[in-house]
Amino acid sequence: MKILVINAGSSSQKSCLYDLTDNHLSKHSIEPIWIADIDWTEAKHQGILTVKANGTITNDIINYDNYCQQISKILNTLIQGKTRVLKNFSEIDIVGHRIVYGGKDYSAATLITPDVKAAIASLIPLAPTHNSLNLQGIQAIEQILGKIPQVAVFDTAFHCHIPLKSAAYPIPYEWLEKGIRRYGFHGISHKYCAEKASQILNRPLTSLKLVTCHLGNGCSLAAIKNGISIDTTMGFTPLEGLMMGTRSGSIDPAILIHLIHKYDFTANQLNTMLNTKSGFQGISGISSDLRSIIQAVNEGNSRAQLAFDMYIHRLRLHLGAMLGSLGGLDTLVFTAGVGENSAIVREKTCEAFRFLGLKLDRKKNNNSPVNTDIATDDSTVRIIVIHTEEDLAIAQECWSIFNQKDLHL
Repeated sequence: MKILVINAGSSSQKSCLYDLTDNHLSKHSIEPIWIADIDWTEAKHQGILTVKANGTITNDIINYDNYCQQISKILNTLIQGKTRVLKNFSEIDIVGHRIVYGGKDYSAATLITPDVKAAIASLIPLAPTHNSLNLQGIQAIEQILGKIPQVAVFDTAFHCHIPLKSAAYPIPYEWLEKGIRRYGFHGISHKYCAEKASQILNRPLTSLKLVTCHLGNGCSLAAIKNGISIDTTMGFTPLEGLMMGTRSGSIDPAILIHLIHKYDFTANQLNTMLNTKSGFQGISGISSDLRSIIQAVNEGNSRAQLAFDMYIHRLRLHLGAMLGSLGGLDTLVFTAGVGENSAIVREKTCEAFRFLGLKLDRKKNNNSPVNTDIATDDSTVRIIVIHTEEDLAIAQECWSIFNQKDLHL
């Protein structure tokens, strides 16, 4: 069964094609037969498209203009050139999309219908960077592939069991009744990494107290107990919590009131500032990409140093909050672009928690670990670097829905 996955992030887009059989449903590591990645951080209004298939890697420049044209250019590499893996698009059975915001109405993956599309559209103001792209991706597939089954896999779904004491905000109760509460995001990744950690440690997930650190251009932590998310740093929108590539994370809300009264900021100006001009980008004035920040730090740039120091401080701060929710910790997980690839971020984060008996093995940490425990043998907390596979998790959800709904064409 051939499953196409579309995963649009804030700084990248990844598309994969899986060819799954019955034996693949419960596995945690399956290679797609085709991968197409776009990195939007390299150049303004342009991205680098990298396609991998048949042992071949191709690179191309793609413009950030018409999203449907982008998708069409990407998908054409499935049926053309050295990366061709299909005779035609009709071989694709189903398409899965990572949808960032599902709100209170979607606690599980669901087949996309006009009502689901309308719901995704209605939530765009709460996740403007993502839900708009997600919806455009769905519409692009409709135009290019026609009436193929499509599935929405929601990032918020994994956090739907967070207890009300963690989910509710201390504002008038009437707003909770109107749906203003903590939803959490990156749930597909947090869930996958919790299950993968259980597999790596050879321990039942129900026996673990984990904090999973999804650190990319967007960042969030999740406190996971007995396989259930009980707290997380992102909230009503993906803006809350940690300092990120271009997002501020949590700040004093009175700052916004001050900017409105003193400087006549509009809602749109505040939204742009907090979501696209803050974080690493705003503090350093250089880039939203940690690699550029670290390079500037090594060159003696003081603003880059401040940005890095703030990032680590806030990461430690929120990690401490997750420990409080869990009432302990036996496994700390790092994942996503920064979490998987930045040894210095892992090292600086762990330094602050040595008092818990958490001990990082520096040699293991610096040796590009993948799906590996990098704690010392005598550490009381295991520290695992996991390559998150959101796309595989999405494909497995598509498999289940395809068979449950009897969607065979």
